[in-house]
Amino acid sequence: MSAFVDSAQLHAKAGDGGAGCVSFRREAHVAKGGPDGGDGGRGGDVWLVADHNQASLLGFRDHPFKRATDGENGTSKRQHGARGVDIFVPVPVGTVVTTTDGEVLVDLANAGDRWRAAEGGLGGSGNARFLSNQRRAPAFAEQGEYGEEHWFNLELKLRADVALIGFPNVGKTTLISQISKARPKIADYPFTTLVPNLGVVRFASRPGRSDNGTEFVVADIPGLIEGAAEGRGLGHDFLKHVEYARVLCVMLDMAPDVVISPEEQMIVLLRELGDYQPDMLDRPRIIVGSRADLGPDTPLPEGVMPMSSVTREGIPALTAKMAELVDQARRDAKVAESHEVVIHRPVVDTVRVERIRQNEWAVFGRSAYRAVRFQDLTNDEALAEVVRRLKDLGVDRLLSRAGAQDGDLVTIGQLSFEWFRDATAAGLDRGEHHRATRRERLARQGKLGDEFDDE
Repeated sequence: MSAFVDSAQLHAKAGDGGAGCVSFRREAHVAKGGPDGGDGGRGGDVWLVADHNQASLLGFRDHPFKRATDGENGTSKRQHGARGVDIFVPVPVGTVVTTTDGEVLVDLANAGDRWRAAEGGLGGSGNARFLSNQRRAPAFAEQGEYGEEHWFNLELKLRADVALIGFPNVGKTTLISQISKARPKIADYPFTTLVPNLGVVRFASRPGRSDNGTEFVVADIPGLIEGAAEGRGLGHDFLKHVEYARVLCVMLDMAPDVVISPEEQMIVLLRELGDYQPDMLDRPRIIVGSRADLGPDTPLPEGVMPMSSVTREGIPALTAKMAELVDQARRDAKVAESHEVVIHRPVVDTVRVERIRQNEWAVFGRSAYRAVRFQDLTNDEALAEVVRRLKDLGVDRLLSRAGAQDGDLVTIGQLSFEWFRDATAAGLDRGEHHRATRRERLARQGKLGDEFDDE
């Protein structure tokens, strides 16, 4: 039998980008056809989508891994690789996504809200992309970018219209079975209910006309005890499902043999709600005296509606009151805001520089990693392209401001090199630094020719 699961973990792995192709046009009667390598396809993304057809996080308990497909590699004749397919993972409305450290990332509060959990890697550019007047036959291409990969914690907070709140064994589960078609487990001992039960109530304001009424969801919250707001008795696990309820139905036990008086029950329950989330006390609420048939002589506190699930005394009036308050709360919410589907995307990373140790630096940022992702960094033209990209990103300026000195070791992703402040060859090792400096000097003197190429 399926169980209600309100917390789970998710491992999201986006698709890797395809690699760019190194290819040159080779056809009969076509001399020096030029580069024609195609680009790699982009990897697929992993999206979480709030879906009202999902009731719990049960599907993630045994299958937490969700992966999008990789992009395909580019081929010759400028044929680009196909893009990876995005994967859309349905989650219940009210799912809160946090990091493994507990930082809240997104709250998918309404049906249709989407959040990109992992972004696919960009495909690498083929060598045709690097053709220019100065570079007529580029023999290098980009590697595809790795897709993002993360672990997340998922937590479900129910979006019910009415939440039934009370001490253990006060009759909440019996009530929900009376006013809806829900059939939860009912027993005569405390904490029979360990997970919330949901029931849909259809209230017709005119008898025989089911289309002229209100339909709302009632949540049977497991019994609260004193200290629940501090986590006692799984208090936090239970109270989180009350956060988004429009109406609170506080049930007091009116049986003659009750240990805690109805007045004390109400004081404790309202205090726990206020300690957990103060604005809960401002929401519409109904105070119900449960099991009133067992104690006819028990005086009811002011404003308490008597009710008995056995004799059905007070249940029609209670259902009508719930429907009235839910309708009013919905109207107020509609006036306050008109909801549109929200698409959440993480903030784009910026390039940053950090000192690892003396004379060693590391550059972080997705755009910096992308700038050095080439298949063959021993190729001088590829290395020159890396230098140009890093300059455009302002890496040289960031390193200078951070205090990097000539000859310091800089690491970007899987690439490490000696850095020099000289703009002619910034980012190259010492040998290439002297080579580039000499090339510039000879070019100024008009002597850049065979004697340099013979090196």
